[in-house]
Amino acid sequence: MTRLPIFQVDAFSDQVFAGNPAAVVPLPSWLPEVTLQAIAAENNLSETAFVMADGHRWQIRWFTPSREVDLCGHATLASAWVIQQEFGLQGQAIEFDSASGPLTVSNDEAGRLVLDFPSRPPVPADTALRAELTQALGEEPEVVMQATDVLAVYRQIESIQRMQPDMAAMAALDARGVIVTAPGRGCDFVSRFFAPKVGVPEDPVTGSAHCTLIPYWAKRLEVTRLHARQVSKRGGELFCRALGDRVQIAGHASLYMSGVIQLPDET
Repeated sequence: MTRLPIFQVDAFSDQVFAGNPAAVVPLPSWLPEVTLQAIAAENNLSETAFVMADGHRWQIRWFTPSREVDLCGHATLASAWVIQQEFGLQGQAIEFDSASGPLTVSNDEAGRLVLDFPSRPPVPADTALRAELTQALGEEPEVVMQATDVLAVYRQIESIQRMQPDMAAMAALDARGVIVTAPGRGCDFVSRFFAPKVGVPEDPVTGSAHCTLIPYWAKRLEVTRLHARQVSKRGGELFCRALGDRVQIAGHASLYMSGVIQLPDET
């Protein structure tokens, strides 16, 4: 029987039962991809991160319950928290190698973890996508743009809060997921994120979506520092900075649970 440690961390929140829960599984060596996917499906969280030490750096991979993805913010934040706390590296920057290149997580003066991620600025979307998106969301956006995800911009926060998308129509769109956003109250902007195509109907707090949100709102508001809230049911708070071809996304993390996975030796 193979025993692996597992941690469940609520990312982008300073308390449990809020933010976005992610599972983190440190590995001594890589398991077969089918086993990694099976663990993620069993966890049934929006993301499970697998991390493995590689000298002074760490390798990281992210899986939804149905597939591997190339970037995930909240599970990276959770992974850095686990590595710092469980491996005696408190306060040290954690350097990851990933499918999206090198990623660094450091600490700021407020005690938050700070993700250094690639910027993914959106470009205008075509007319056909706008029509499909309006049907899926049930309300026509003011602006439609696209990067890795579709970005739908609305005038008012109420449009974001009341939205109940058609998930089947959403999954049929030619994009990983859909970000909906509007100007905030008490913050610079709000958002929600839907990705039924990759097995995540609504993600509570989405770091990777802010790789697109940050350059969009930084340009629109003519600022480089932004305070964001993701207004899902659980909710989350992000402190952001636009740095040209990189973005910084900062937030807290809280440990909810730790345990042990038991795998049959044949896996």
